[in-house]
Amino acid sequence: MSLLSTASPKDCSEQGLRSFFHLGKKKKKLLYCLASLLATLLSLFFLVWFILHPSKPEFYLKDASVFQLSLVAPAPAAALPRFLNSTILTTIVSRNPNARVGIYYDHLRAYAAYKGEQITGDVVLPPFYQGHQDVNVLSAALRGAGLPVAPSFGYEVERDQKTTGKMSLELRMDGRLRWKVGTWVSGAYRVDVDCVAVMLFRSTADSDSGPMGLVQASQCSANI
Repeated sequence: MSLLSTASPKDCSEQGLRSFFHLGKKKKKLLYCLASLLATLLSLFFLVWFILHPSKPEFYLKDASVFQLSLVAPAPAAALPRFLNSTILTTIVSRNPNARVGIYYDHLRAYAAYKGEQITGDVVLPPFYQGHQDVNVLSAALRGAGLPVAPSFGYEVERDQKTTGKMSLELRMDGRLRWKVGTWVSGAYRVDVDCVAVMLFRSTADSDSGPMGLVQASQCSANI
């Protein structure tokens, strides 16, 4: 007759602890290295997660001038679009507020709009890199030649001139950007920038004296 003996759970746990503490030095060192590596990877993950929530770039309308905004010959029928010649010069300041994140602007397209309607052609700005907390000045000459506009365009402009003596233009940019952290570069993100330029009409007597100028510089809205 044989006796069957089993160890209690307490005995098993004590045996496991004794086995761990009696591991060889090489095995202990390996476990410590793996634990340190895991802790480092977790720390790096949370650091990257924190850094890669960068503040979006800031844009500021510094200057704008309207040199030409004239309709071509009237359309033969009121329902047909009219055609516009336009020349608008604009200067927009871009700032990267991030201290650890750079920005690649791969593509930026600029144009002007009036009451939601595009009134100039597109201008593509050269791509550039914006370093940590850097400031860049973006200038563009926006032009339109025979650009079709709504039949009510002339009426809307004339009404603004008579009622307030001012008109509000929208100077817009859109394109793609990428974030840069160290040597790591993110995928592309779409960026949309909208600047409101309040322009002062010239008086009739001064119609040939110069362009319509910006009333006041303003902050632009940016969405990514």
